[in-house]
Amino acid sequence: MAAAKAVISSRRAVRRHLIKAGADTSSPAAPRNWLDRLPSEILIKILSYLDASALFSIIHVNKLFSHLANDNALWNKIYIAKFHKNTKQKSKCLDKLLLQMTTVQVQDQAAGYWKWLYFKTVAACDMNKWKRHLELISRHTGLPSRTERVLRNLCITWELTISDKSGHEETFEPSWSQFFETSVTLCWSGGGSLPSYQQISTLQLHGVRRIALDCPGLKKPGRRSLMEKLDMQILTKAVKVIGQDRLVELKLLQSGIIIGIWKGQSSVAFVMFTLHFHRLVERCTQGSSECPYVEPVVKPPFDDIDPEYGLHGYQLHIVLHNTVCEFMSGSFSQLFCRRSQICDGLMQLTAISRTNLSQHTPLTGSITLPWKCEALQGTVENCCIVTLTLLDEFSKPFWCISSPVSVELHKTPVSYDYDGEHYLVHYHDSDGRVNMEFVRMKERKQFVLVSLVVYVNICKVNKYFDRDY
Repeated sequence: MAAAKAVISSRRAVRRHLIKAGADTSSPAAPRNWLDRLPSEILIKILSYLDASALFSIIHVNKLFSHLANDNALWNKIYIAKFHKNTKQKSKCLDKLLLQMTTVQVQDQAAGYWKWLYFKTVAACDMNKWKRHLELISRHTGLPSRTERVLRNLCITWELTISDKSGHEETFEPSWSQFFETSVTLCWSGGGSLPSYQQISTLQLHGVRRIALDCPGLKKPGRRSLMEKLDMQILTKAVKVIGQDRLVELKLLQSGIIIGIWKGQSSVAFVMFTLHFHRLVERCTQGSSECPYVEPVVKPPFDDIDPEYGLHGYQLHIVLHNTVCEFMSGSFSQLFCRRSQICDGLMQLTAISRTNLSQHTPLTGSITLPWKCEALQGTVENCCIVTLTLLDEFSKPFWCISSPVSVELHKTPVSYDYDGEHYLVHYHDSDGRVNMEFVRMKERKQFVLVSLVVYVNICKVNKYFDRDY
C-alpha cells in the first residue's frame, strides 16, 4: 500500500505541474511520458522515502522502477537505519556484516547487492531470535517441542518442482498442509496442471524461507533449500500401491512420499509428502537450492564399561494419524535387546508384546486416509501414516520415520483374547523395519494395537556407537 501511494502521489504531483505549465493532460500518455522523462536523481529521491516493503513492491512496477529500486544507496540507507542504530539486534554475524559495510564502497558493488545483504541479515536476525525455541526439548519425543511455532514464525513454506521428460519445469505451492505432534503433511493438487504420471521425470521439494514484508499480492523474497530430489525413472521400478478407493490409487514412491493417480487414467490427482520434525527447521533453511542440508555427525560418549552398551536404554515415541487427525500417540521407555536376540543382522526392540494384555492400546477412530483435491475428496480404507521416533540411551534421535503405510488383513489362528479381524502393518527401509498388529473389535468397532516391534539394522547400531555386535 505504501508503494502504491508513493507512485500515485508522484504522478499527481507531475500532473499538477503540467496543468500549471499549460500542458495538454487530456491524453493518458502525457503524465506517463513526463514521469518517464524525470531525471533518475529525482526518482531516486522520491524512492528514498520508502521503507523496505514499499521499495520491494516498487521493483515489480516496470523495468525503470525495477532498475531504480535496486539502487545500492537506497538499500544501504535502509540497512543502516535498521541494524547500525539498533544495538539490540546486534550479534556476531551482524558485527561482521557491519564491518564489511565500512570497508566496501556502497556503489562499488553490483546493483542489488545491498538489497540482498539486507534480506540476508534480516533472515539471520530472525533465525537467532527463534533458535532458542528449538532448544526446548520434549522429554516424550526427544524433539524440539516448538517446531511448528518456529516454522510458522520464520515464514517457512514449501515448493514442489516437477520436471517432465521434455525438459519443461514448473513449480507449485502447497494446496494444503496439516501439522501433527511430530510431523507435517503437505499436499499439492494441480487441478489438471500436473503432468501425467508417465511423463514426470523428477520431483524436487524445496523448503523456502520467506522474509516477512508488507507486500500484499506479491511473493516475499526468500531462500530455497533442497530437501528431496526424486528420479522417477528409478523409483517407478519399486513403486508400491498401498491403497485405493473408487476415484484414486495411492502409489508409495519412497518413505514419506505418495502420489495419487486417478483410476483408469494416467493423470495425477495429488502429490503428498510427510516430513518428520527431526531437524526439519535446519533442512528447510540451511541447504542450498541445489544441495540438501547435511546433518552433522555427533557421536554419543563412548562407554567401555557396559558390554551391552548400544543395546539398551532406548525410548520409542510413535504417532498413528492420517491427513486429518491422530489415532494414537504413545511413548515406550527402557527398550533393550540382548546379544542373543540379534537375528539376521537386526536388533529387536519390543514396545508392545502380543502376550501382555496390559500393554495393548486402543485407537480412536477408524484407520483411513482422507484426501481432497479441488472439488473432489475421498477416503482410502486401511491406510494411515506412521510417525516414529527412536531415541538412544542419551534421549537423542536415533532413527526417525514418517510415512504412509497400508494395513493388510491377516489370517491368524483363533484368539481367545479378542473377537475380531487381525490386521498387520509392515514398514521397512535400509535402517530397519516396524511390525504392528491390530485387532478390529466387532462389538465396539474399534481397533486395538496388540503388537509393536521395531527392528534396527545392527550395522546402523555399530556405526553409531562404534561397536561390533
